Amino acid sequence: MTDRTEQATAVRAWIDDHADEMAEMLIGLVAVESENPPGRNLAECAEVLRVGMDRLGLGAEVIEIEPSGTLEQPRIVRGTTGEGDKLVYFHGHFDVVPVQDRAQFGARRVDGKIIGRGTADMKGGIVSMLYGAAAAKELGLLGDGRVVVHLVCDEETGSAVGSGYLREHNLIDPAALAMMTAEQSGEAIWNAAKGAISLRVDVRGRPIHVGQAFKGVNSFLHMLKVAAPLEGYADEMSRRHTEYPVGEGEAPGTMVVVGGKSGGGSNFNVVPARTYFTVDGRFNPEEDLDAELARIKDTINGAAKGAGADVSIQVNQFAPAADTPLDDHAAQVLGRCVADVTGAPARYELCAGCLDTRWYSALGIPAFGFGAGIFEVSHGPNEYVEEDALRRVAAVYALFAGQLLG
Repeated sequence: MTDRTEQATAVRAWIDDHADEMAEMLIGLVAVESENPPGRNLAECAEVLRVGMDRLGLGAEVIEIEPSGTLEQPRIVRGTTGEGDKLVYFHGHFDVVPVQDRAQFGARRVDGKIIGRGTADMKGGIVSMLYGAAAAKELGLLGDGRVVVHLVCDEETGSAVGSGYLREHNLIDPAALAMMTAEQSGEAIWNAAKGAISLRVDVRGRPIHVGQAFKGVNSFLHMLKVAAPLEGYADEMSRRHTEYPVGEGEAPGTMVVVGGKSGGGSNFNVVPARTYFTVDGRFNPEEDLDAELARIKDTINGAAKGAGADVSIQVNQFAPAADTPLDDHAAQVLGRCVADVTGAPARYELCAGCLDTRWYSALGIPAFGFGAGIFEVSHGPNEYVEEDALRRVAAVYALFAGQLLG
């Protein structure tokens, strides 16, 4: 099967024949409440995936990892199909962000959509990747190559446990031809992704009853003074634009959120002893993350000194940007596969967030995000994915593996 049009037609037909199976697998995955944070039901979700992958002939194994932080029974699911030295990775994550309503774990099929938590980010993407790998195997597209599937459990909190384990245990081969992850790109090719810095700033005071407030130290008021200069920093970074193409309506600048989470105090009538706030940023690939982290810390410490505040800074995430040049062979192959399936030229864009592509890109592996979900709905109360898009993406994954490996 050498003609690209003939190959794409055969793959689409195979995928379409398994449409109901794909929907049923996704609904079953959504039903497992693998929220992270805190990181619940990860072993249960891994087992559901293992069973589904074995049924598809993807030779799955579950790797048990020592508990870390709030993650309960962290797991990696690893599967392989095909034989030979040439290798392509399909990588995903089965943790999901917390729901707004527990009913979101009951996925529904409505008017060509599947609605529920994780349908877009990225349990739906997992289904596309698994059926894409299975189609490539069943249609004999892999030649003397193989697809290795990695599914991790903590991407929503930085991936240090799951993807970090893969790196530390040499389970990512730098000689791989490419890596793909079916994150919620809306069928654009994310050949680049932003870096991430996440901080927590704790401000300490001295508690005392409101009747003697003059004897206390109000950590909340100090926190306001410490956080205030970061508004100017965030505004400055938003005006430093990337040269990478961004999606329609997306910001070309680095985005920083101050106070995404904050809290403190023990009661309404007590001077607060401790308050905290977070700083979270997604930095354009052109930025020097080490320099920006130093600038943020200097800004916080300078404001604290001026206010006489007692602060500490905890770095919760420091993740580099990732990019693969558009003239890379794998990038060109992927673009052709997208065009063959959709009938339209591929769109290459910078992901507005941070991706697990960085774990592979750092080893010199061409790495891409490409998925059916839509970024705008992925963490919201009405998260959904289009079933037709799931199947198109699955077909692209099958063709991409076949054209690189076959």
